[in-house]
Order: sequence, then structure tokens, then C-alpha cells
Amino acid sequence: MAARLDDGDDLTESHEINVTPFIDVMLVLLIIFMVAAPLATVDVPVNLPTSTATPQPRPAKPVFLTIKQDLSLALGEEAVPRDQLKAALDKATQNNPDERILLRADQSVDYGQLMGVMNELRTAGYLKIGLVGLESATAAAAAAGQQQAAAR
Repeated sequence: MAARLDDGDDLTESHEINVTPFIDVMLVLLIIFMVAAPLATVDVPVNLPTSTATPQPRPAKPVFLTIKQDLSLALGEEAVPRDQLKAALDKATQNNPDERILLRADQSVDYGQLMGVMNELRTAGYLKIGLVGLESATAAAAAAGQQQAAAR
């Protein structure tokens, strides 16, 4: 609390809040956020590499959904219209939405189109989606080495 000196020796209490330190702190925080905000949004072009991870074991009877180069869909080997995707998936999985759907897409398929198909799968209730890609030569050699070591 602050005290105020009147015309005598009596000191009276002042009930006013000193906001100067509060304003100083707020201005420092404002400057920090103004400097940090442009650093938080980074637009960097990305060229994604091939995967070198060891391949996961394949399910006994996998359900493959393929996006072809012309953006048509195929479930297994059969062509499926987009409006009948849910019915075809229900038939292929025996109405089991917990079954993993392995999604393959042609390399020329746009990322937005791939995300659109993934959204259709989510809308249909299929949340377990695996993306299928080609193995690089390093991953294939490492997997073969592990299989040979396990056989010994």
C-alpha cells in the first residue's frame, strides 16, 4: 500500500492500485509473442522419402482399398463406386469396422484426394487404416537379414 502525505504529519493510506509494473510486464509479453508467432508457422516444401522401417506382418486375409491413377477405387480386385464404398467395405469385412483397411494409392494421386478417401473411410466407421508403400532396398535387405538370423 502507498501512503500519501497531507498538510500535517498524518499519513493517510492510498487505495489506488499502481498498474505501471503490470503494464510493463504485459508489453514485454506482447513483444515476445510478436517475435515468436512468425516462427510457429513454417511453410517448408517437403519431399518425403521412402520408408526404411521393417515391414509389419501381413494379416491372414487383408482388405485392400486401392486408389487408381484415374482416382477410381477398387476393393480387392473389384472396382467400387465411391457412393457404394461403405456397403462394399461392410461386405468385405463382415460388418466389422475394427478390421484394418490397407490403403494403396498410385504415386500420381494427389495428397488431397488421398485424404478425401481417408475421410470417406472414417465416415463409414473404419478408423484403422494402414498405408501401403513400396519397401526401399535397405529395408528389404534388413528384413531378409532378420529372417535369416531367426531361422538359425
